[in-house]
Amino acid sequence: MSTLPELSIVIPAYNEEAAIAGTVRSWAAEADRLHIPHELIVIDDGSTDRTGSVLEALAAQVPSLRVRHHANRGHGPTILDGYQQATGTWVLQVDSDDEVGTGPFEGFWRARNDHDVLIGRRRGRTLSLSRRLLSAAARGVVRLLFGRTLADVNSPYRLMRRSVLAVLLTHVPSDTFAPNVAISGLALGRGLRVTEIDVPCRPQTGRPAPGWGAMGAGMRSLVQLLSIASRAQSG
Repeated sequence: MSTLPELSIVIPAYNEEAAIAGTVRSWAAEADRLHIPHELIVIDDGSTDRTGSVLEALAAQVPSLRVRHHANRGHGPTILDGYQQATGTWVLQVDSDDEVGTGPFEGFWRARNDHDVLIGRRRGRTLSLSRRLLSAAARGVVRLLFGRTLADVNSPYRLMRRSVLAVLLTHVPSDTFAPNVAISGLALGRGLRVTEIDVPCRPQTGRPAPGWGAMGAGMRSLVQLLSIASRAQSG
């Protein structure tokens, strides 16, 4: 693109061959509808299905789409890769299964100038017990470390001012398991203008709910968050 976009839409993807084309097309159409100069950045996290080839075909059809491929690193590092690639004034992250969709975005976009970080508080989700416990633990640790918390600290549906995000990312290592939790906490701890907006969720398909094995990953995430908070406070 010849000029910097106003909006970067970051989408991490892993084995989403059935959904990724619809997600990309719907977000490109929404940005066009709102007349927002934009770029779509999709990071293929070493997919083993046809996600990569689907994205390459889409890139020839959607002018704003930029595709990156890397070996499988996990969801968190893939999100961070996308954030680092973004060049827009504002950065929107959504997941490749488009759990929330484009419906609430216009409200976010209209409200953006009064905020630094706008986070979608997901409503209507069906969560396993292990996921509910992990979410509660994340909220509690963020409150403990940063003095404030959010109802949905790990929401992937978030619109952030890139100049602010760039500063926060200096405290978040590239291998962070749950970077959005860290970014939420850092933004709250710095007293930035953070707000939550309710967004409805659609049922997720094709992705098994995390079981108790996810608790180990959750604990690793909390240990990383402690380290991030410590470095941020000492810096």
